[in-house]
Amino acid sequence: MKAAVFYGPGDIRIEEVPSPEPGKGEVLVKVLSCAICGTDVRIFQHGQKNVRPPHIIGHEVAGLIEKVGKGVKEYREGERVVLVTEVGCNSCRWCLEGRKNLCPHMKAIGYHYPGGFAQFILLPQEAVQQSNLLPIPDNLSFDEASLAEPLSCCINGQEYLDIGLGTSVCVIGAGPIGCMHVELAKVKGASPIFLVDISSSRLKQARKFGADFLINASEEDPVERIRKETEGEGVEIVIVACPSGRAQEQALQMTNRRGRISFFGGLPHDNPFITLDSNKIHYQEISLYGAFSSSNHQYMEALRLLSSGLIEGRKFITACLPLTRIREGLERVKEGKELKCIIHPWET
Repeated sequence: MKAAVFYGPGDIRIEEVPSPEPGKGEVLVKVLSCAICGTDVRIFQHGQKNVRPPHIIGHEVAGLIEKVGKGVKEYREGERVVLVTEVGCNSCRWCLEGRKNLCPHMKAIGYHYPGGFAQFILLPQEAVQQSNLLPIPDNLSFDEASLAEPLSCCINGQEYLDIGLGTSVCVIGAGPIGCMHVELAKVKGASPIFLVDISSSRLKQARKFGADFLINASEEDPVERIRKETEGEGVEIVIVACPSGRAQEQALQMTNRRGRISFFGGLPHDNPFITLDSNKIHYQEISLYGAFSSSNHQYMEALRLLSSGLIEGRKFITACLPLTRIREGLERVKEGKELKCIIHPWET
């Protein structure tokens, strides 16, 4: 099969590699769509501790079941499926609570296991046992279904925030994740919604998602603007959907009393510290949350939202490329020229 093999930072090669064969309890999936994630870009640029080259990355996968291994009864050949990235230990309290994204022994497709930038992907037995293949609704394309992974992560992040009708929300970061957060907040009735970024081109691209205010933080102070638009109060919710310590610090400054803040985007590992006024958190009863990855039930909700049209997946897809042009796709996503770029391994 053809695969994009990652050999180290800046080095990804299209190669012919042996097609995997499913053993006992395993499932082989023909990959029809694999979306490029910002994490894939970072792996391509810098590597990642759980990715040991040579390795196939890519984890936003949709396709068809090609073969099932001996003993697999819950899946059949020809099923349209999305892959759940997270594989837990299936015995700790977090896995038993349905939150395997918090499993201390969690492994992931595209990191610990070979990923989806290839014509086939093998789902290991432990993932099959955890129902990591979910059916794609009939009215949903493979491209749109591949967005279930990032959307499920946004659903996980917003579970903590209690967004409802009339809740004021600010999202910092106008990449695909930030735009998904805007869409989710709109579905829940949030208003007004502010979207902040330092890139005018990203903000221009994000207009179609319907935030009430677009703020270019390279041209004006987003804290001052939001306080002005909210009559000095600030917003109830801030979601920091970018890897910026400065944005995390600003989030506290633009939050109203009893506000909720989500640190959705992680910071670089060599510079993870920020400065916060803990008295403001204390005296104004502000809640601060983290958010990481997702679990099966959030994937299912993502598929429901996409298939119902409440979240329009097509709005996020700005490019589709064959596997042979994956380097171009990674570069375009890195430069902010695309929101979601989908790789089609079988196209030439």
